[in-house]
Amino acid sequence: MAAPPGSAGAAPSPLQSTVTPDVPGRPAEQNETSCEDRNAGSLDRLLPPVGTGRSPRKRTTSQCKSEPPLLRTSKRTIYTAGRPPWYNEHGTQSKEAFAIGLGGGSASGKTTVARMIIEALDVPWVVLLSMDSFYKVLTQQQQEQAACNNFNFDHPDAFDFDLIISTLKKLKQGRSVQIPIYDFTTHSRKKDWKTLYGANVIIFEGIMAFADKTLLELLDMKIFVDTDSDIRLVRRLRRDISERGRDIEGVIKQYNKFVKPAFDQYIQPTMRLADIVVPRGSGNTVAIDLIVQHVHSQLEERELSVRAALASAHQCHPLPQTLSVLKSTPQVRGMHTIIRDKETSRDEFIFYSKRLMRLLIEHALSFLPFQDCTVQTPQGQDYVGKCYAGKQITGVSILRAGETMEPALRAVCKDVRIGTILIQTNQLTGEPELHYLRLPKDISDDHVILMDCTVSTGAAAMMAVRVLLDHDVPEDKIFLLSLLMAEMGVHSVAYAFPRVRIITTAVDKRVNDLFRIIPGIGNFGDRYFGTDAVPDGSDDDEVTSVG
Repeated sequence: MAAPPGSAGAAPSPLQSTVTPDVPGRPAEQNETSCEDRNAGSLDRLLPPVGTGRSPRKRTTSQCKSEPPLLRTSKRTIYTAGRPPWYNEHGTQSKEAFAIGLGGGSASGKTTVARMIIEALDVPWVVLLSMDSFYKVLTQQQQEQAACNNFNFDHPDAFDFDLIISTLKKLKQGRSVQIPIYDFTTHSRKKDWKTLYGANVIIFEGIMAFADKTLLELLDMKIFVDTDSDIRLVRRLRRDISERGRDIEGVIKQYNKFVKPAFDQYIQPTMRLADIVVPRGSGNTVAIDLIVQHVHSQLEERELSVRAALASAHQCHPLPQTLSVLKSTPQVRGMHTIIRDKETSRDEFIFYSKRLMRLLIEHALSFLPFQDCTVQTPQGQDYVGKCYAGKQITGVSILRAGETMEPALRAVCKDVRIGTILIQTNQLTGEPELHYLRLPKDISDDHVILMDCTVSTGAAAMMAVRVLLDHDVPEDKIFLLSLLMAEMGVHSVAYAFPRVRIITTAVDKRVNDLFRIIPGIGNFGDRYFGTDAVPDGSDDDEVTSVG
């Protein structure tokens, strides 16, 4: 392996390689043109063709995007490929997300290479994190300097490395993060921040991606995009003039004063730290193919099997103290008799299910924290009572059956906020997969009522709880509500998350070989919505799609 260009004899890293594919020969007639003409022509090819009618790409704010396969509708986003478990049967993350660092000079094509890697990987839940989002907030004096192109945005001190490191750590741990949005036209952060969550692979790109020792330790693969300086200058001129509203003199002044010296002093020396050097950026498809092959091999080593582990664990244990079962009065048992009867009509099934849901939610609310409070009655007398001691209550339904419990929650909790999570079972692996989530802002401050109508193995419920924990909801503020649970599911959730309160109207003892509750209730979603049952008679609504 040759030392990276510009490293002046530095020994390459053991993993470092420079990939250069064969390039077709130049046509003979081009050899007759002057050197200047050839250079001008090569630079012209980098610019968008004039008069094509296609408007230039606009980007005035930093972009950090989640890139899973998805289907957008007018009201929601549905992920067409789910995220498999990123935790084990204990509920803890066993493998961190795979983090790729992409370094290189300004306008070297890092973002383009990143997107080509994402496309070639063809795996769901890939996060692209741009260093452009993490410029520091400027003082008034620095703002004035930036307006005159006299502030050095290409110096390490221009970036908030503390925020970068904490953000990357949380993403690798599978947690939700807030990303600032930087406006390049005003040189300031926008008021609203972007939420990123659910990374199997993280691609972090930026000019100073390798400039901090702690940051380097978080990267599992380091790639340096090496592009000719003339090409980078032309790209920067085009970008800053057309996308960021700069004038040509200001761009050239900033390039000569800050960009080029910073590249020579801070960026090019980090090439020796890279595992792979990619000459010519996005044009180097051989390098990108090798990168993708390596990432795929790493992901295969991180695959987890959760449902099978749940099925063989926690058996013959007493039911946990965190479980509360609605008292089995003759009325409650009578309603269970009706909804469990396979001959019950859909209208009757819906009516009595709703009655049970209302009782279940009323029972669950008694476990919320209350404090003493005194009010004055119309007769002018003091009454010492109780009031809710929390900030807010949020309901989160596990689609699709869980959403049937939302009306009952709204009926007893005024102004309750509602979130949704879609979890489906992968028919090939049998594992639960996260496809979609929509959670209210600041959910970490709330008591969360997590709703699903049936829980068999607890695999979907565990994934939903893990999602809430990743969004910083305290474990003891999560209440899992279900009309019917199997003992296996109760044990699985309680073992993994011992501080989650589990509340149900009934617990059945057995689960069959297909992980269906016995005697059970059938497929709740199919019976409630009137859809066709799946061929195996499943009662676990985790395998259904959005109704």
